[in-house]
Amino acid sequence: MTLYHGSNTANIKILKPNQADHDRPYVYMTTIDVVAAFYLCNAVARPYYWFPYGFEGGSEIPVYHELYPNALKEVSEGVSGYLYEVHVEEDQVIPFKNIPCARLATEPIEVSNCTRVENAYDLFMEYVKQGKLKIGRFEVKSQQQLEWWYSCCVEYLEEKNMMETPECSYALFIKEKIPQVWEKYSAKMRKLSEG
Repeated sequence: MTLYHGSNTANIKILKPNQADHDRPYVYMTTIDVVAAFYLCNAVARPYYWFPYGFEGGSEIPVYHELYPNALKEVSEGVSGYLYEVHVEEDQVIPFKNIPCARLATEPIEVSNCTRVENAYDLFMEYVKQGKLKIGRFEVKSQQQLEWWYSCCVEYLEEKNMMETPECSYALFIKEKIPQVWEKYSAKMRKLSEG
C-alpha cells in the first residue's frame, strides 16, 4: 500500500512518530496525495491545525472548503515543502476513525520517494485540472453551509477552552479571518458564565 505524508522538513529518510493532539505519538499518513499536500499549508501554529476539507457524497475526491474569501490561495501561495511516499503493509498501519483516508503508524517508516513542492498553490491548481481536487469557494457557499462550518469552529474553540488561551495561534486566526465565529463563541461563553 502506498501512503503519503506532507512536510515542510527536507531530507526525511525515516518518518518517525510525533505527538500531535492525540493520545500518543504517531506517524500521520494518507492514501491520497492531495490530502498530504494540505499539510504543507497549516494556517495556524501547532499543536493546532487548519485544514477545512472533506469529501462529498461518498466521493474520494477531497474538497477544500474556503470559509472566507480566497482562503486556499492565501494559505498556500508561495508555500514550499515535500511530499513523502512510503510503502507499507496493511498490518503496519491503523485506520484513523474520523478521516477515512488517514492512516497512523506507531513505528518509524522508511521513505521510498520524495517530491519537492515549490509552490503549494500551483500544485493545488494542477490537482484541480487533473480532477483530483475540488475547491468549495466561499462565494458559492450558502449561508446554511457556512453556518455549519462556523459551528464546527465554535465547537473546537469550546473543546480547547480558548477563552483561557485567546492569544494562541488558532484563536488569533479565527479572530482575524472569521471574527463572527469568535463573537459567537464569546457570547456563548458569557451566557454560560452568567448561568
